[in-house]
Amino acid sequence: MERNAGFTLFDLIVTVAVVSVLTVTAVPAVGRLLLDGRMTAQVNALVHGVHLAKQSAHVRLTDIVLCKSGDGHRCVHDGDWHGGWIVFVNVDGDYPPQHAENEPVLTAGGAWPHGAITANRDVFIFRAATTRSTNGTLVFCDRRGAEAARALIISYTGRPRISRRAPGKRPLLC
Repeated sequence: MERNAGFTLFDLIVTVAVVSVLTVTAVPAVGRLLLDGRMTAQVNALVHGVHLAKQSAHVRLTDIVLCKSGDGHRCVHDGDWHGGWIVFVNVDGDYPPQHAENEPVLTAGGAWPHGAITANRDVFIFRAATTRSTNGTLVFCDRRGAEAARALIISYTGRPRISRRAPGKRPLLC
Protein backbone atom coordinates (compact mmCIF):
# COMPACT_ATOMS: atom_id res chain seq x y z
CA MET A 1 0.00 0.00 0.00
CA GLU A 2 1.33 3.35 -1.02
CA ARG A 3 1.03 6.44 1.19
CA ASN A 4 0.17 9.88 -0.23
CA ALA A 5 2.73 12.62 0.28
CA GLY A 6 1.58 15.26 2.79
CA PHE A 7 0.70 15.79 6.42
CA THR A 8 -1.78 13.92 8.49
CA LEU A 9 -4.13 15.70 10.86
CA PHE A 10 -1.99 14.48 13.76
CA ASP A 11 1.17 15.98 12.17
CA LEU A 12 -0.61 19.30 11.71
CA ILE A 13 -1.88 19.39 15.32
CA VAL A 14 1.60 18.61 16.72
CA THR A 15 3.18 21.29 14.51
CA VAL A 16 0.63 23.93 15.58
CA ALA A 17 1.16 22.98 19.25
CA VAL A 18 4.95 23.29 18.97
CA VAL A 19 4.70 26.66 17.18
CA SER A 20 2.23 27.89 19.82
CA VAL A 21 4.52 26.92 22.71
CA LEU A 22 7.51 28.58 21.03
CA THR A 23 5.52 31.75 20.36
CA VAL A 24 4.21 31.97 23.92
CA THR A 25 7.73 31.68 25.34
CA ALA A 26 9.49 33.88 22.75
CA VAL A 27 7.17 36.91 22.66
CA PRO A 28 7.75 38.04 26.28
CA ALA A 29 11.50 37.58 25.87
CA VAL A 30 11.53 39.72 22.73
CA GLY A 31 9.41 42.34 24.52
CA ARG A 32 11.88 42.47 27.43
CA LEU A 33 14.76 42.72 24.99
CA LEU A 34 13.10 45.65 23.22
CA LEU A 35 12.39 47.46 26.52
CA ASP A 36 15.95 46.83 27.74
CA GLY A 37 17.32 48.25 24.51
CA ARG A 38 15.20 51.38 24.73
CA MET A 39 16.18 52.01 28.34
CA THR A 40 19.86 51.39 27.66
CA ALA A 41 19.83 53.83 24.76
CA GLN A 42 18.17 56.53 26.90
CA VAL A 43 20.50 56.01 29.87
CA ASN A 44 23.58 55.98 27.63
CA ALA A 45 22.53 59.21 25.90
CA LEU A 46 22.25 60.99 29.23
CA VAL A 47 25.54 59.49 30.48
CA HIS A 48 27.18 60.83 27.32
CA GLY A 49 25.68 64.26 28.06
CA VAL A 50 27.07 64.16 31.62
CA HIS A 51 30.55 63.19 30.40
CA LEU A 52 30.46 65.96 27.80
CA ALA A 53 29.34 68.51 30.41
CA LYS A 54 32.04 67.46 32.86
CA GLN A 55 34.80 67.52 30.24
CA SER A 56 33.62 70.85 28.80
CA ALA A 57 33.61 72.46 32.25
CA HIS A 58 37.26 71.46 32.71
CA VAL A 59 38.31 72.59 29.23
CA ARG A 60 36.35 75.87 29.14
CA LEU A 61 36.80 76.69 32.86
CA THR A 62 33.19 77.81 33.06
CA ASP A 63 29.86 76.40 34.23
CA ILE A 64 28.17 73.86 31.98
CA VAL A 65 24.48 73.17 32.59
CA LEU A 66 22.41 70.02 32.11
CA CYS A 67 18.70 70.87 32.37
CA LYS A 68 15.27 69.60 31.35
CA SER A 69 14.12 70.92 27.98
CA GLY A 70 11.12 70.00 25.90
CA ASP A 71 12.23 71.93 22.83
CA GLY A 72 16.03 71.61 22.90
CA HIS A 73 16.47 75.37 23.43
CA ARG A 74 15.08 76.41 26.81
CA CYS A 75 15.38 74.98 30.30
CA VAL A 76 12.15 73.88 31.92
CA HIS A 77 12.15 74.08 35.71
CA ASP A 78 9.04 71.98 36.33
CA GLY A 79 7.98 68.50 35.30
CA ASP A 80 10.15 65.45 34.72
CA TRP A 81 13.16 64.74 32.55
CA HIS A 82 11.57 62.37 30.00
CA GLY A 83 10.46 65.35 27.87
CA GLY A 84 14.08 65.96 26.83
CA TRP A 85 17.20 67.77 28.04
CA ILE A 86 20.04 70.03 26.91
CA VAL A 87 23.67 70.64 27.86
CA PHE A 88 24.86 74.21 27.31
CA VAL A 89 27.60 76.66 28.29
CA ASN A 90 26.23 79.04 30.95
CA VAL A 91 28.09 82.15 29.71
CA ASP A 92 26.07 84.65 31.75
CA GLY A 93 26.13 82.54 34.95
CA ASP A 94 22.42 83.06 35.66
CA TYR A 95 20.63 81.01 38.30
CA PRO A 96 18.37 79.21 37.85
CA PRO A 97 20.14 78.67 34.54
CA GLN A 98 18.30 79.62 31.38
CA HIS A 99 19.76 79.12 27.93
CA ALA A 100 20.34 82.40 26.08
CA GLU A 101 20.98 82.89 22.36
CA ASN A 102 24.72 83.56 22.87
CA GLU A 103 25.21 80.35 24.89
CA PRO A 104 26.24 77.32 22.81
CA VAL A 105 24.20 74.13 23.17
CA LEU A 106 26.70 71.27 23.32
CA THR A 107 24.21 68.43 23.00
CA ALA A 108 20.51 67.69 23.47
CA GLY A 109 18.42 64.61 24.16
CA GLY A 110 14.92 64.13 22.83
CA ALA A 111 11.81 62.95 24.60
CA TRP A 112 11.53 59.38 25.84
CA PRO A 113 7.94 58.30 25.20
CA HIS A 114 8.55 54.75 26.47
CA GLY A 115 9.14 55.62 30.10
CA ALA A 116 9.68 58.23 32.78
CA ILE A 117 12.81 59.94 34.08
CA THR A 118 12.61 61.57 37.49
CA ALA A 119 15.36 63.33 39.42
CA ASN A 120 16.02 64.95 42.75
CA ARG A 121 17.38 68.03 40.92
CA ASP A 122 15.88 70.36 38.31
CA VAL A 123 19.30 71.26 36.95
CA PHE A 124 22.86 69.95 37.18
CA ILE A 125 25.74 72.43 37.01
CA PHE A 126 29.20 71.11 36.15
CA ARG A 127 32.18 73.20 37.21
CA ALA A 128 35.95 73.05 36.78
CA ALA A 129 37.90 70.65 39.02
CA THR A 130 38.43 73.08 41.90
CA THR A 131 34.72 73.67 42.58
CA ARG A 132 31.99 71.15 43.43
CA SER A 133 29.42 70.32 40.80
CA THR A 134 25.76 69.55 41.48
CA ASN A 135 25.26 65.96 42.58
CA GLY A 136 22.03 64.04 42.26
CA THR A 137 20.19 61.01 40.92
CA LEU A 138 18.05 60.47 37.83
CA VAL A 139 15.81 57.38 37.84
CA PHE A 140 14.71 55.75 34.58
CA CYS A 141 11.50 53.69 34.70
CA ASP A 142 9.46 51.97 32.03
CA ARG A 143 6.23 49.97 32.18
CA ARG A 144 8.00 47.13 34.03
CA GLY A 145 8.31 49.31 37.15
CA ALA A 146 10.97 49.35 39.83
CA GLU A 147 12.23 45.85 39.01
CA ALA A 148 13.77 47.06 35.73
CA ALA A 149 14.55 50.66 36.78
CA ARG A 150 18.01 52.20 36.47
CA ALA A 151 19.53 55.11 38.34
CA LEU A 152 22.10 57.52 36.94
CA ILE A 153 23.96 58.87 39.96
CA ILE A 154 26.09 61.99 39.47
CA SER A 155 28.74 62.69 42.11
CA TYR A 156 29.99 66.09 43.33
CA THR A 157 32.93 65.70 40.94
CA GLY A 158 30.53 65.22 38.03
CA ARG A 159 31.28 61.53 37.64
CA PRO A 160 28.27 59.47 36.52
CA ARG A 161 27.58 55.87 37.46
CA ILE A 162 24.66 53.52 36.83
CA SER A 163 22.95 51.54 39.58
CA ARG A 164 19.97 49.23 39.98
CA ARG A 165 19.57 50.23 43.63
CA ALA A 166 18.97 53.44 45.58
CA PRO A 167 21.30 54.53 48.39
CA GLY A 168 21.30 52.05 51.27
CA LYS A 169 20.69 49.24 48.75
CA ARG A 170 16.99 50.07 48.72
CA PRO A 171 14.96 49.39 45.57
CA LEU A 172 14.46 52.29 43.18
CA LEU A 173 11.03 53.91 43.20
CA CYS A 174 9.00 54.35 40.03
